[in-house]
Amino acid sequence: MSEVVVPVKGGPTPEAVVPEESGPTPEVVVPVAGGPTHEAVVPAAGGPTHEVTNQPPPLVGYDAANDPALLAALVREGASWYLPELHELGRFAGGAEAQTWADEANRYEPVLRTHDRYGNRVDEVDFHPSWHRLMEVSVGAGLGAAPWADERVGAHVARAAGVLIQGQVEAGHLCPLVMTYAVIPALRSTPSLAAEYEPLLTSRVYDFGLRAPSAKRGLLAGMGMTEKQGGSDVRTNTTVARDAGDGTWRLRGHKWFTSAPMNDLFLVLAQAPGGLSCFLVPRVLPDGTRNVFRIQRLKDKLGNRSNASSEPEFDDTVAWPVGAEGRGVRTIIEMVSLTRLDNVVGSAAGMRAALVQAVHHTRHRSAFGRRLVDQPLMGNVLADLVLESEAATTLALRLAGAADRASLGNDQERAFSRLATAIGKYWVCKRQPGFVAEALECLGGNGYVEESGMPRLYREAPLNGIWEGSGNVNALDVLRALGRSPDTFAAYAEEVELALGADSRLDAAWTSLKNELADTHEWEYRARRLVERFALVLQGSLLVRHAPEEVASAFCGARLGGEGGYAYGTLPRGTAIEALLTRAVPTE
Repeated sequence: MSEVVVPVKGGPTPEAVVPEESGPTPEVVVPVAGGPTHEAVVPAAGGPTHEVTNQPPPLVGYDAANDPALLAALVREGASWYLPELHELGRFAGGAEAQTWADEANRYEPVLRTHDRYGNRVDEVDFHPSWHRLMEVSVGAGLGAAPWADERVGAHVARAAGVLIQGQVEAGHLCPLVMTYAVIPALRSTPSLAAEYEPLLTSRVYDFGLRAPSAKRGLLAGMGMTEKQGGSDVRTNTTVARDAGDGTWRLRGHKWFTSAPMNDLFLVLAQAPGGLSCFLVPRVLPDGTRNVFRIQRLKDKLGNRSNASSEPEFDDTVAWPVGAEGRGVRTIIEMVSLTRLDNVVGSAAGMRAALVQAVHHTRHRSAFGRRLVDQPLMGNVLADLVLESEAATTLALRLAGAADRASLGNDQERAFSRLATAIGKYWVCKRQPGFVAEALECLGGNGYVEESGMPRLYREAPLNGIWEGSGNVNALDVLRALGRSPDTFAAYAEEVELALGADSRLDAAWTSLKNELADTHEWEYRARRLVERFALVLQGSLLVRHAPEEVASAFCGARLGGEGGYAYGTLPRGTAIEALLTRAVPTE
């Protein structure tokens, strides 16, 4: 190696000995803090000015379904038959094409066209072709309402697993599918409407465009509940409905946050003479004419940029009643429960996507003479993220299993789902933003640039905590379920108690939770604390029963036993870091 003379401050300027052009690039040996065992080699003056080193390769060509927590839960919850299709979807999700589509769908956002060139009102939304490609894949994979037409046990679990995979690709395009999935139980409250629309809603064909429903091969559904004066307090809605006397009603009013306005059908809440009621509003009427569905604007959102969210206005809009007059909230509540389930699944997907990015980067990036992943503090952070991701995925699939069994008439699972879904919606969605921020930090500055994909994950992270009721709404809903339906707590308790005796920290946490519940003083003020404890005890019980011992023990110690800190990366000494990191499957 040629020698380079480095000038010393204050001394004479020495001459630098540089190699001939044909010789090797000179290097300077710089000692690294911590002793002489690690040396960094940096190019000296005269070397190349731009040479890419110490950067990870592109994260492509892997199977996103190679997630041990997800695969085990899929089998445990009765959908092992879906494994081949899940891996096919996982390979798509880990491919370069899917990543390109996801990026383009978010860079080239939907555009609203209120009028055509002649001044006619059209209220259409144009999307980038990559949005449509993602939709074709996900609808074709049955991630819409397809489980309702599938008689196999585990159909809803299989769908949830698929959503968890596609959610790692791109979250925005799943919004129309989430609502389409959730609309079926509400629609079934009016058998004539279910008979007409359900076969097309459960289709695996993506057929974009505003046409008469009967002229399409597949339909997508949405919902219009909230209004600007009330938000979650839908009983203050001012949209009104009047009976047209021919079996239809006419709506007049304004909705504040209606996503996916390009969908074919919407369930809408409006005030009828008998009280708040639910109505079916098609974008195009059976005779092919446009219904009045005036999109006033698209929302300029923090994240979820690929998906259009809108403010529609109704003015003599044709609608059909769904369920009994005055029972709108009860009619639509099951739809809300299912969309909350998908909020949990979607947050688990966002966590897993961020974790995989962080682990991939740290396996290929070195600093101070070692790979990042091999450095004790980074290993602690990543292992802590693994725990959180695994707990979220395990709970999400357990909730999907409950929904599946409830759809087959299991009242015990229905009661469990009623309470546990609200608990999961609050906690998992609440954990996602901090989780993604920590994973982004593992990439340093590389994670702060758009090309990494991490900023999109970060912008998406708060959405599920807001959608279908913010944290406070869900925490209060847990209290409501406890007060009105004692069977929900009995079902929750039975689930938790299956794991008792295996870990003293879980046992102690369960006893503590029951003591807190016995004190009903200021329940509403304490709602978040109670729901947090509900969630952690449930996650701990599931991991104790189903996860490897090193996962369950670390979770119970860090989350229930007070052995971990508040920030990620504070797992106590003795945690099986290497074993936990193997749960983040290699991406090569």
